[in-house]
Amino acid sequence: MLIGCPKEIKSHEYRVGLTPSATREAVAHGHRVLIEAGAGDGAGFPDGDYIAAGAEIADSAEAVYAEAELIVKVKEPQGAERGWLREGQVVFAYLHLAPDPDQARDLLASGVTAIAYETVTDARGGLPLLAPMSDVAGRLAPQVGAWALQRPNGGRGVLLGGVPGVQPANVVVIGGGVVGTHAARIAAGMGARVTVLDKSLTRLRYLDEVFAGLFSTRYATAATTEDLVAGADMVIGAVLVPGGATPTLIRREQLGMLLPGAVLVDVSIDQGGCFETSRPTTHDDPIYEVDGIIHYCVGNMPGAVARTSTLALGHATLPHVLAIADKGWRRACAEDPHLLDGLNIHAGHLTCRAVGEALGLDVLPAGRALKL
Repeated sequence: MLIGCPKEIKSHEYRVGLTPSATREAVAHGHRVLIEAGAGDGAGFPDGDYIAAGAEIADSAEAVYAEAELIVKVKEPQGAERGWLREGQVVFAYLHLAPDPDQARDLLASGVTAIAYETVTDARGGLPLLAPMSDVAGRLAPQVGAWALQRPNGGRGVLLGGVPGVQPANVVVIGGGVVGTHAARIAAGMGARVTVLDKSLTRLRYLDEVFAGLFSTRYATAATTEDLVAGADMVIGAVLVPGGATPTLIRREQLGMLLPGAVLVDVSIDQGGCFETSRPTTHDDPIYEVDGIIHYCVGNMPGAVARTSTLALGHATLPHVLAIADKGWRRACAEDPHLLDGLNIHAGHLTCRAVGEALGLDVLPAGRALKL
């Protein structure tokens, strides 16, 4: 199979879909790999590394899309890229379709088969291709939030860890999953007083047992959430509905309860965000203010640490890339129900129920899509 990897064009997105190591593995399996010139530069992988691994270098993204049977990338195809997609082609990437009806419409019209990293599952019910970037985003969230808290950036002017004689910042993490756990660990490690909110008592019990008081946990009710965020210097939104739109947890009228200059870091922004006042931002212009509250809502946070993120993502995606290339997407999905869970679009049909519910579109069950 001819596997194509274009350069990412989303603002300040430096990750790349294939590493030279993954390229070498694909070539060893008998596949051709076509890499757009400069695709790996932002992550520290020059073209020469790909050539040494057996790849061919394409002069343009258009050439990659024109030739490749399987497109492997990081972020969802942008508007210009979607115009190059064609019927029968397979796209393997983060898609985040629930808050993006334009992309969903274009992918449906193109006739491609689109498999989304964020809805591929594993035997334990986890999301193994989302987890590496959740690790990164969770660890970055307190770091960028601490920067936003600085007074020149509009924040309260509070140091996350405080100093002797001055109390540290209060950080509330909404969601105790992968992102929330890493965010809480890092924020607590920076010296902040941290509370994690979650609706799963099993998860809260796990966090208490494993982290032994490093941070506090509370059961997430509306009243508890309001009480805690009212005294928070930073609130990190880390809630996930696999494939679907994120629920709104803090509404605009509630911003008045927060401390002036408090910071909201919305790690869930790729799925629509968990604060009503959230809107996607970029690394060029990452923060904005609403009613005296600073919002950080960069949709590709892990892109800022591109080498770490690319390596982590590549380790997770490689077995699936090889399965799709070796067997074809249809057989690979038929033999692996967890990969089948990643199927979002095929031949003009939406196949992910959570996306269909979010966009109000009809859904063809993925198992039936295999027979088309």
